[in-house]
Amino acid sequence: MKLIHTSDWHLGHTLYGYDRTIEQKAMLEQMVELVREHKPDVFLISGDVYHTSQPSAAVQTMFSEAMVKLHCTHPDMYIVVIAGNHDSASKHEIFTTPWKALNVYAIGNLDKENPQKHIIEVPGKGIVLAVPYAYERNIPDGFFQELIDLAKGDEAGPVDKLRERDEFAELPIILMAHTTVKGADIAGHDKKYDDQVGGIDYIEVEKMGQGYDYLALGHIHKAQYIHTGKHNVRYSGTPMSVSFDENYKHTVSLVEVNKGEPPVLKELEIINPFPLVTLPNEGYATWNEAKELLSNFDDSIPAYIRLNVLVEGFLPPNAKDEAYALTNGKQCKVCLLNTKQKNASSDIKETLTVQELQAMNPLDIAIDYAQSKGIEFTEEMQDMFKEVLAQVAREEM
Repeated sequence: MKLIHTSDWHLGHTLYGYDRTIEQKAMLEQMVELVREHKPDVFLISGDVYHTSQPSAAVQTMFSEAMVKLHCTHPDMYIVVIAGNHDSASKHEIFTTPWKALNVYAIGNLDKENPQKHIIEVPGKGIVLAVPYAYERNIPDGFFQELIDLAKGDEAGPVDKLRERDEFAELPIILMAHTTVKGADIAGHDKKYDDQVGGIDYIEVEKMGQGYDYLALGHIHKAQYIHTGKHNVRYSGTPMSVSFDENYKHTVSLVEVNKGEPPVLKELEIINPFPLVTLPNEGYATWNEAKELLSNFDDSIPAYIRLNVLVEGFLPPNAKDEAYALTNGKQCKVCLLNTKQKNASSDIKETLTVQELQAMNPLDIAIDYAQSKGIEFTEEMQDMFKEVLAQVAREEM
């Protein structure tokens, strides 16, 4: 089975108030071209299609049009989409029936009572087990293994018909999930807590069962394999940066999966027409040095700019205006003056914008607030808070 594995599109994401629709559409067009060139059997999107659970109508239209283009480019291809922690589960499932006419399978909610919902057969090619994001406490123990066993035909279940085929034993099994697996390189993510990344608790990869041929993960933004000795557990990473700290190549994964063999990978780079650039490339510059770097930045290069500035005390009151003035006539846009106090022992201190605050995980905000009041935000309190967030999200739908 040949598949393209991608995740974490974060459609609708804005960067310090700047709209990124042009970049996101360019990314989607590149996806279409990659499908045209490589003609995969399956196109997997492992969660976080949207940046928020309430994307605008324009953003939802952008995604729908992309699905139609992908299908029309290669009508025999199956498209499987699972919800991530940024997504609205119900929004993924509203159009389940019409989507199937285009070979699009969107799985938003975990269904513990009807595992058949998560088992998608790609005739003659393989089986996809699509498990959307859910709070770990809501995933029954052994659920992943149950799905794998059903797909293998080890237990009676909804795919019994497959066992009647001689070729069934040769079909590879692809498992999809959106979570934080221990051992992942979380470069680009804000690691505030030892037990979670981006609001999702770490999970041992062993809890995801045995017997799959490839595990297509989403949530961590850096493309990578998780080292298990089998070379078959992979984060595709995000195809487009959502923060300046994601200063690595952004790709999708083209993977050839055969039963019982290590997958064969080719990384396909996605080019952002408006990249995120930090000046200087490493470390910090004085305010005058930073202004010189910005002044010398190529006029013709479109980019978002973060200035890393070393200061004693405070920047001049008109620092932002000075920076904006230096970009007059240039294609770049200044996003952030990221300051660090000279000789300070603490980490980089940043002033949060409204956009940054909106992008933060509500649980992180609650934990920070509790700590500021000298209160321990216990695991039980975190679970209760997560349940409240889930209820609020359902009531907003």
